[in-house]
Amino acid sequence: MIEMCVFIGLPESIIAAACSRSGQRVLHVDSRSYYGGNWASFSFSGLLSWLKEYQENSDIVNDSPVWQDHILENEEAIALSRKDKTIQHVEVFCYASQDLHEDVEEAGALQKNHALVTSTNSTEAAASACLPTEDESLSTVSCEMLIEQTPSSDSESAQEVNGAEVTGEKENHCDDKTCVPSASTEEMSENVPIAEDTTEQPKKNRITYSQIIKEGRRFNIDLVSKLLYSRGLLIDLLIKSNVSRYAEFKNITRILAFRDGRVEQVPCSRADVFNSKRLSMVEKRMLMKFLTFCMEYEKYPDEYKGYEEITFYEYLKTQKLTPNLQYIVLHSIAMTSHTASSTIDGLKATKNFLRCLGRYGNTPFLFPLYGQGELPQCFCRMCAVFGGIYCLRHSVQCLVVDKESRKCKAIIDQFGQRIISKHFLVEDSYFSENTCSRVQYRQISRAVLITDRSVLKTDSDQQISILTVPAEEPGTFAVRVIELCSSTMTCMKGTYLVHLTCTSSKTAREDLEPVVQKLFIPYTEVEIENEQVEKPRILWALYFNMRDSSDISRSCYNDLPPNVYVCSGPDCGLGNDNAVKQAETLFQEICPNEDFCPPPPNPEHIVLDGDGLQPEANSETLKESRNLGNLGNPEEPSE
Repeated sequence: MIEMCVFIGLPESIIAAACSRSGQRVLHVDSRSYYGGNWASFSFSGLLSWLKEYQENSDIVNDSPVWQDHILENEEAIALSRKDKTIQHVEVFCYASQDLHEDVEEAGALQKNHALVTSTNSTEAAASACLPTEDESLSTVSCEMLIEQTPSSDSESAQEVNGAEVTGEKENHCDDKTCVPSASTEEMSENVPIAEDTTEQPKKNRITYSQIIKEGRRFNIDLVSKLLYSRGLLIDLLIKSNVSRYAEFKNITRILAFRDGRVEQVPCSRADVFNSKRLSMVEKRMLMKFLTFCMEYEKYPDEYKGYEEITFYEYLKTQKLTPNLQYIVLHSIAMTSHTASSTIDGLKATKNFLRCLGRYGNTPFLFPLYGQGELPQCFCRMCAVFGGIYCLRHSVQCLVVDKESRKCKAIIDQFGQRIISKHFLVEDSYFSENTCSRVQYRQISRAVLITDRSVLKTDSDQQISILTVPAEEPGTFAVRVIELCSSTMTCMKGTYLVHLTCTSSKTAREDLEPVVQKLFIPYTEVEIENEQVEKPRILWALYFNMRDSSDISRSCYNDLPPNVYVCSGPDCGLGNDNAVKQAETLFQEICPNEDFCPPPPNPEHIVLDGDGLQPEANSETLKESRNLGNLGNPEEPSE
């Protein structure tokens, strides 16, 4: 009998790894063909196949349930949804030159994969594929039209997802990445070396849609855009559990601000502040004094007493800060908006930013090479190492509940097979409308752009940047922009992958298009030779809305058995703390007396049956191990 049945996502993967590590028998089931659910990353052709699956999923009609014949008299069933309703309002745009030939296919792909975007000639692109004027809307090819005109392809071979089916085909085309070693002691826990930027600057050439298709395996496109705080819960968990050995990371190189129609870099560390030419000497002293206070604000309650109920923006006005400094602190350090955070929340966010500085670089953030989708896979690997079983493309029809005990006793899969388990961990998206009839969901607006240059040009083209664009109208939200270069293994050389995220007030395109207009222009043949164009050109764009099921109380779901645990999908926050907190809380409910994700035993300390005591490790080996750990030890936090 299985002790835990899990449906895949980042929180579920963490819990599965923790349970498997503590000796539980774990079965991981998912109707999808890839790991991670909405936390996944895709190659370019994989993303096109995902879009096609989205269209096919929307056409699914729920047939009469065949599992009813398998329900006994003393049982009842909770039907699970066959439709994934977490993604809505999908729109795709292609601005790159459409010189696509039928024989163009992704390099290294198992099977020829046709493009999902219909062709338009360069004249049409110049005339119609442009951002709207004040009186126009964006010329687009809708997702439905794209899919109707696309030849069918085998989704199993076309779906190039990070590590899902073909894990060994990642191409290490960049020599600047370094594995992040794990650590088992407090001294070694600080050791997470970060890759250095040594990639040569590519020559500027015309980028066509054929090139994007052909180099599609160079792309690893995240459905959810997040970063890791260098002293956040997820980094601590990766180090503690030794899962960090499965991943590699790069440091975010710069934090940007958008003011008066311009993008500029924000100073972070003490050295950056005093080297900045955009701040006067008086402003530098003001900023350092305020940031020093924020690092230990709990010790000085009189400084913010009486301001707890007002917004952080109003509180900053009472401090001796210029408007320029208020803008930097509010949007680029606390990363909040005029109305989103209270004074206490703003001070906490500022302190968290500052305490993460200097651990692995000049900014507080890390990004996993090959994309955010690597993280759930890392924990899936740990689960598998300790005996976890994985079944992809295996749908579950219903949960079987015992009428007397009101506990869930089994699931029934697509073949009518009954799988018995003690505990069931289910992502919110699997529940039917009947189960979720009282749940009120929020939405996340997402955009993914492929561009030809950075939003802020510097001597190096290998910059990883984060930018917050404040909301301008009441009822709208600040937009977070994360720009990734090719050395992150998420895009081909000569391009950038840009993620835009905000809390939804309308559709994703309506929410994010104004910001796209400010920062980018469409890629057209007419302007390609014009080197005076300052803004990056968009080669390809995708907009979609994603369900935010975080902070939903369990009591909102109808008639859930006590041994069915609900995990939410991705939230709109920048970090992953919510997923880690959720995973640890649910793990403690399932295994109350177990350690959460302890490190695996050292192979040298494992004693097999019939073996005697293992000899103690050589002192020189221990010394060498410590020295190796010290090579990657992070610096002390910047003041």
